[in-house]
Amino acid sequence: MATDFHMVYLALGSNIGDRRNALSEAIRLIDERVGRVDKVSSFMETEPWGFKSEFKFLNAVLSVQSMLSPIEILHITQNIEKEMGREKKSLGGIYHDRIIDIDLLMYDSLQLDTPELTLPHPHMKEREFVMIPLMEILS
Repeated sequence: MATDFHMVYLALGSNIGDRRNALSEAIRLIDERVGRVDKVSSFMETEPWGFKSEFKFLNAVLSVQSMLSPIEILHITQNIEKEMGREKKSLGGIYHDRIIDIDLLMYDSLQLDTPELTLPHPHMKEREFVMIPLMEILS
């Protein structure tokens, strides 16, 4: 069992329902189940990325100190999404409105490329709603 803490960066997004409450609840559950939330960026309102919707997103990035493996974190965050009412993940690049979306961006400086998880997140540099809040908490 690992005894070292790892610095993990997660991106959160919500574009339906009470978006601010959804992000806050996700942060609370991550702090409870993944590890100690170290920093949380400002919440940023953005247009949907990769699909059209009348609903804007509220996004944030957080850093977490965790003793869990990347795969464990992925599974826990997927369970949090389901518990909060997310019915399906985006598949094949087809995105949709969602109550909560949690993406694992980075895990220390680990580079990983498996069918289940790629680190760092392969699209993070294309997304201002990830990079702007990430730079905020890294500075």
